Order: sequence, then structure tokens, then C-alpha cells
Amino acid sequence: MPEFSAQTLLRSPTITIRDVYCQGSCSPQSAEECATVTELVFPYRGAYVRHLGQDQAVAEANQVLFFNATEGYRVSHPVPGGDATLSLAVSQPLLYELAPPALLRDGATLAFRRLSLRIDARTQVLMALLRHSLRQNLAEPLEAESLALTLVQRALGPRTTHAAGASVGRQRLVDRAKLVLASDLSRRWTLAEVGAEVRCSPVYLTQVFQQVEGQPLYRYQLRLRLARALDLLAQYDDLTALSLDLGFSSHSHFSAVFREVYGRTPSQFRQSALRR
Repeated sequence: MPEFSAQTLLRSPTITIRDVYCQGSCSPQSAEECATVTELVFPYRGAYVRHLGQDQAVAEANQVLFFNATEGYRVSHPVPGGDATLSLAVSQPLLYELAPPALLRDGATLAFRRLSLRIDARTQVLMALLRHSLRQNLAEPLEAESLALTLVQRALGPRTTHAAGASVGRQRLVDRAKLVLASDLSRRWTLAEVGAEVRCSPVYLTQVFQQVEGQPLYRYQLRLRLARALDLLAQYDDLTALSLDLGFSSHSHFSAVFREVYGRTPSQFRQSALRR
């Protein structure tokens, strides 16, 4: 199979949406790549690291990444298994309307200041609904465009996103913890195990992770698991099997936390996203 493939799910004067897959075979940094247009990229499966100069961002399902046109970057895959993302390229006039000025660089060309933002649960649901409805050919273009613009607006909103802020050392520590969690979503990690993997004490890791990401480590892991469930619900008829494969103790536990985070049960989400 090719290392990289992309399927266009929607193309209109307003927005282009692509489903992008990468085999993730390059563990060290790749050769420099360059986006041809400015894109918002929503990872929904696997994880990778995007390197831009001395900065980096871990790409996983709790984040939206910003790729600026003509800006060179490199990618590495410390977690095996490859990755999949939904990429949205919005027309520049609309993106200027949707993006808060604080997120944009000064200049004639639209470009984002940050590499990524942490998105909220509602944004994850919107992304999954958009992707499933397009892949299943259930959404008319007008519906898909409207849903996509709502997704972009929420992914950029100061009330619905979180911008990590910390020293480089603390950010790197949190990045390593994210990759540990993403390496095995079904594993019931303990703080001691994660701390041993990133080589720091559980107490320090807990404090730094909360400071940088604005939520506890266990909550972050739960959101990663549930985002994977949003991706896999189209493939599972047996929700008990899905819940156990993702490391939940039972179907009732999985259903309860899914509803707590996303405001609906897995069955209700599947009905709305797949209409079955």
C-alpha cells in the first residue's frame, strides 16, 4: 500500500474536505513537506508528531492542527500503526470571518500563529458526524458545508478550545505522555506506569499535565478512547465488543461515559451519524 493516500469527500467553492491516511512507516523525521493550502487537520486515528522548526505538536484525536500554506514541516511517527485525519481547507475569505484575529499572524497572507489547539467533546462529535455522513453518502452538499463551517467555528472558538501554555521542557514532557497514552488505548494505564515511561514522578506528571492541558491525565485518556469509539462505531454491530476492545469494563460503563461526554449514547450517535 502507498505510504500516503487521500480521498476527497467534498469539494465546493466554500470548502474542500479530504480523508487522509498515512501508513506511518517513518519513525524518524520525514523529509520536509509543505501544504499547498491552509488547512485545519483533525486526527481521528493513531498519532504522529509534526515538527516546525524548533516547535512540535502531537497530532491525536483531542487536537486540531493548523497547516499553513507554503510552510515547510516534518513528520515523525513514534507510535506504530499509522494515522488517519480529516482535513478541511476553507476558502480564505470565509476563514478570515471564522478565525479569531488572535489566532492569526499579521500579514497579507492568512496563517495561523499556533500549531494546534485542544478541541472539546462537541467538536469531536461534529467531526465524526461530518466524516461518517460524507463517507456513507448521507449528507447533501449544503448540509455537509453547513456542518463543516460549524465544525471550523467551534474548533477555533476561544470558549471551546484550549491553548497549551508552558515552558518547552514541560510541553515536551506532556507530549511524551500523550504518545504513551496513544500507543495503547485499551490499556488500563496507572500513573506509575505512565510516569516510568516518561521518566518522571507520578505527582510531577499529574501537576504538569493539568497545567499544560487544562485537564487531568485520566480525563485526557478517556477522551482519546471515546474519540476512537466515534471512529469505530460504523464497524461494530456489537457495542459490547467495542467497549471491551477499547478497555472499558463493560458495555454499561462505556455507554455511561460516552453519554456523559457526548450527550448521547453510542446507539444514538450511530443512528444520527449512520442513520441505522
